[in-house]
Amino acid sequence: MNKLEVIGLGALNLDHIYRVENIIADGETVVKEAVLSPGGSSANTIYSLAKLGIATGFSGVIGDDPEGRLLLQDFQKAGTDTIQIRTKPGARTGSTLCLSDKPGKRSLYVIPGANNQLGWDDLDLSYLNQAGIIHLSSFAGDRQFKISLELMDRLDSSIKLSFTPGTLYSRRGLKALAPILGRTHLLFINHNELQQLTGEDVITGAETCLKHGCRVVVVTLGKGVKLKLSRRSNRNTVNASCYIRDADSEYVIAPPGRDVSAEIDTTGAGDAFAAGLLYGLLKGKGLEECGRLGNITALFSITRAGAREGLPTPGQLSDRYRELYSQQP
Repeated sequence: MNKLEVIGLGALNLDHIYRVENIIADGETVVKEAVLSPGGSSANTIYSLAKLGIATGFSGVIGDDPEGRLLLQDFQKAGTDTIQIRTKPGARTGSTLCLSDKPGKRSLYVIPGANNQLGWDDLDLSYLNQAGIIHLSSFAGDRQFKISLELMDRLDSSIKLSFTPGTLYSRRGLKALAPILGRTHLLFINHNELQQLTGEDVITGAETCLKHGCRVVVVTLGKGVKLKLSRRSNRNTVNASCYIRDADSEYVIAPPGRDVSAEIDTTGAGDAFAAGLLYGLLKGKGLEECGRLGNITALFSITRAGAREGLPTPGQLSDRYRELYSQQP
C-alpha cells in the first residue's frame, strides 16, 4: 500500500436527515424530505479528499450491522483505505438525527453507538504515523476524548494535525483542549464554535487559538459575516465567509457568487470546506487560494441533501475556480 497523505480519526455515523421548512422549538411541522447519508465530521472530509484524488485512510469503529457495512462500502467506493476501521460485535453503528431547514439552520442529535467503544486497542499507531496529516474530529464519549488527548504525545512529530472540534469539543473550553490545540497545525472551527471555545469574537478568538499553539486558524462564517480587520493599516470592514489567520498574516475569503435557489442542505458544509482547503494545501497552494478552494467545495456540498452527494471531482473544482476567479487553481 502506498503511503497515505491524510488519515481521519473520529466518529462514524449514519445521518438521518429530515429537511423541514423551519426548525421549531415546540409544535408541529411537515418533513419535506428524509435522507439517509453516511456521516461523521472527519469521515466526511476524508471521503471528499478521496473523491478529489488524495490518498486517504480512516481509523474508527462501527457496529456489526447493515449501517456499518454501508459506511464501509461508501468509503471503499471513494477509494479510502478502511483496513483500520474496526467492527464491534453486538454494537450498533453510531447515528445522528439531523433537522435541516430552508434558512440553513441545523439541529443535531447524536446516538454514539459503537463510537463509545473505541479504545486504544482499536488504534494502530504505526498506521497513523505514516500519514502526512491526521484529521481529527470529536467523539461524544469521555473515554474517547481522553484517548484524543493522549494521542497527541504518541503521534510522530513530523505529522501535521488538522483538528475540527465541532460543538462537542468546543464547549469543553480552552483548558480542556490545550493538549490538542498545542499540537494543532490547522484548526477548523465555525464562528459559533469559536465563541463557545474562547468566549470571544472571530478575530480575537482566532488570536487566542494562535496563542494556545495552533499554527493556522480557519474560521468558517456561513453565508457571510462583517469583519473589521485587525492587521491592516486601514482597518477596513469586509464581508467574509471565512477568516484565516496565522502568526504573520490574516486572509479574508469573500463569499463567492452563490445561487440560493440551488442550496438544498448545509449538512457537512464545514467538512467539505476543510477538504477543499486541505486539498489546496497538499497541492502547494497559498492559504488564500486554499480558502477559496474550501469555499467552492462547500458550495458544491450544499446543492444535495446529505454531506457527500454533492461533493466535486477535481475537474469540477478546477472548472468552478476558473469560472469564479478567471485563473487556474
